[in-house]
Amino acid sequence: MLHSAALRLLRRAARADVGMDLDGPRASLLAVLVFGGPQTMSRLANQERVTPAAITKLVAALEESGLAKRSRDDTDRRLVHVEATEAGRLLLEQGRADRVRAVAALLKGLSQDDLDTLRRAADIIASRL
Repeated sequence: MLHSAALRLLRRAARADVGMDLDGPRASLLAVLVFGGPQTMSRLANQERVTPAAITKLVAALEESGLAKRSRDDTDRRLVHVEATEAGRLLLEQGRADRVRAVAALLKGLSQDDLDTLRRAADIIASRL
């Protein structure tokens, strides 16, 4: 039941992302860059659990959209670092704000007791992750 409710909640919140115009893999990669900071291509591939070729395509797509940029390492030119651009950060922050508003609208009208119960449940789940 919790799994089903979580999936439905995520889908409802994702519908608020209409302005983001990113598929799941690109949105995930952008989130890693925004919240995790600059990373090497190999580390990104490991984190996203994709091949180096796949991460190259994903980074290229973000770069073409102006959401990320690549640069060579100053000391080891074999390493390529990727970071989110300001446009990428703003897009992700706007998407997050849209999702928060969507969830807030869903919770509007709940009693304080129900909100407290949800908060406690969320805290318990978060503490176990």
